[in-house]
Amino acid sequence: MSNRQKGILVTGAGGFIGSHLAQFLSGKDFWVRGVDIKRPEFGEAAADEFLLLDLRKWENCLEATEGMDEVYNLAANMGGIGFITQVKAEVMWDNVLINTHMLEASRVNRVKRLFFSSSACIYPTYKQDSPDVLGLKESDAYPADCDNEYGWEKLFIERLCQNYYFDYGLETRIARFHNIFGPEGTYDGGREKSPAAICRKVAVAEDGGKIEIWGDGRQTRSYCYIDDCLEGFYRLMQSDFRNPVNIGSDRMLSIDELADIIIEISGKQLTKTYDLTKPQGVRGRNSDNTLQRKVLNWSPQVSLEEGLENTYKWIEAEVKKEITVS
Repeated sequence: MSNRQKGILVTGAGGFIGSHLAQFLSGKDFWVRGVDIKRPEFGEAAADEFLLLDLRKWENCLEATEGMDEVYNLAANMGGIGFITQVKAEVMWDNVLINTHMLEASRVNRVKRLFFSSSACIYPTYKQDSPDVLGLKESDAYPADCDNEYGWEKLFIERLCQNYYFDYGLETRIARFHNIFGPEGTYDGGREKSPAAICRKVAVAEDGGKIEIWGDGRQTRSYCYIDDCLEGFYRLMQSDFRNPVNIGSDRMLSIDELADIIIEISGKQLTKTYDLTKPQGVRGRNSDNTLQRKVLNWSPQVSLEEGLENTYKWIEAEVKKEITVS
């Protein structure tokens, strides 16, 4: 069977990772169906077919999965730390409905394999209480103490995915994403994550001006460029490994250092100010990629600087478009 004969469903295909994934899979000559409640905000949908469906509704999940061989389930109500810490019940309710319906619809329609996009938010707060943290291993998820409600929902669905294999034989693959970033993603409006938010702040700032950092800037994270993310979880989907795997970089740096890199890329001279009242999440988080390298025989290839340069230039161009229109 050629790739073109295999039907692949990408849910969340109107979002950042999902729209990139649809293009990635189309480039491998699969037949791709994209589904979301909205079309991609930036660029055209790369899918062979794009359906506007609310996947919180059971009948829409049945329609979405009909005739599909594999499902990449990325649909979610989500955003950066400023969003998921404020909109808790809505996020859990929407995502539980989407993910439980998608698993059951995949079983009913005899989908062969389902990918679930989990998150580093499932990891316990007691392992992330210092900027100088160790990388988080997949086994560190338990005893559970997720740092937000978004993480608790993701951890629950991880368990449900594994039990759909145990009970029904549905092959599931689970990736725990660590701060995926890149061009053509949300960069304003409240749902953006830190790389995009800082890129936007730098892009709109006048040379010699100031940008605001949430928190004291010493909180730490690692970041994975979108191209690496796609390659990583595509390899996971092709593997025989059924347990969760980290998909992320293991290069940890502070938010201050992240901002400094972006400022240097911009060529501007900017001063950083700090707002300690804003959400900043756990104190430190990094990915341990030991299992990733073992299972996938692969590690991320795009440097943080290269990924940030691509992202900043794209956001800068979008900001200039907005200024021109206004």
